[in-house]
Amino acid sequence: MKRKIIAINEDLCDGCGLCANGCPEGALRIVDGKARLVGDLLCDGLGACIGTCPRGAILVEEREAVPYEERTVMTDNILPKGEATIQAHLEHLRDHGEDGYLSIALTVLAEKGIAPPAGFGFSAPAGKASPAQAPAAVGGCPGLKAFSFRKEPASAAQAVQAQAPRAQASGADAPGSRQSELRQWPIQLHLINPRNPQFHGANLLLAADCAAFSVGDFHERWLKGRALAIACPKLDEGLDRYADKLAVLFDEAKIDTLTVLRMHVPCCNGLVKLAVEAREKARANGMTRKVPIKMVVVDPEGSVIQEEWL
Repeated sequence: MKRKIIAINEDLCDGCGLCANGCPEGALRIVDGKARLVGDLLCDGLGACIGTCPRGAILVEEREAVPYEERTVMTDNILPKGEATIQAHLEHLRDHGEDGYLSIALTVLAEKGIAPPAGFGFSAPAGKASPAQAPAAVGGCPGLKAFSFRKEPASAAQAVQAQAPRAQASGADAPGSRQSELRQWPIQLHLINPRNPQFHGANLLLAADCAAFSVGDFHERWLKGRALAIACPKLDEGLDRYADKLAVLFDEAKIDTLTVLRMHVPCCNGLVKLAVEAREKARANGMTRKVPIKMVVVDPEGSVIQEEWL
């Protein structure tokens, strides 16, 4: 895939080693008197090492490279170096707004039974979110904090109630009787981080903003078992950023399928075009698999008027 990664001008490099010491990910080492990038998958491309170089020998370029692997970096390079390196690495990810990588790093800590440093804890209502899958409060808008939900299995009584006819003598369902099928937060396409683990290998639903309000059984029929992103191709700005994020979902998150749920109006077809263009962009970057895209068109009353695999 094509991504940002550091490059070293060997003519300028004097082998001082400051960059290697300033790269906790372990991507840089001094070999034969020059700084070398020892592995593409260890370099996150954020360029924190640039400021450590007194000769200006390091820059960030965009080229073909294997994806950065946060889990490998944490396990092989960060954890063995101790608490100070762990904290420095987490701060590095937080300061660059890499919530997806930060979430993976915190997951690794939880799996190893290591408490996160001060300031990287996470609290949520019991049974609602998994600390191992949720980054700490990372500053800024609370709505940007990514986490996933644990869905508790329904009891036998709840299952019977869910299967009961919708029209009862009272003429309405009991308040709160239907469980939400939302699996992760945030959901707006501008706000999600496509590298968050919630999207890895997921079946993704890309829904037009209006769709959930038109389709009465949206949660049960379309959202259940899927990760979610929502967008409006007519009113939203920055559609190019949407295409970039979708390409990462195809290429790096390796989503299994994409369902695009759009309204019947012509302007909503822009959502489908974004998805198809992003898939082609991911394939141009080296993705070998053609991820299935299913287009579903609904009318204002929620009836499906067209379904098609693209």
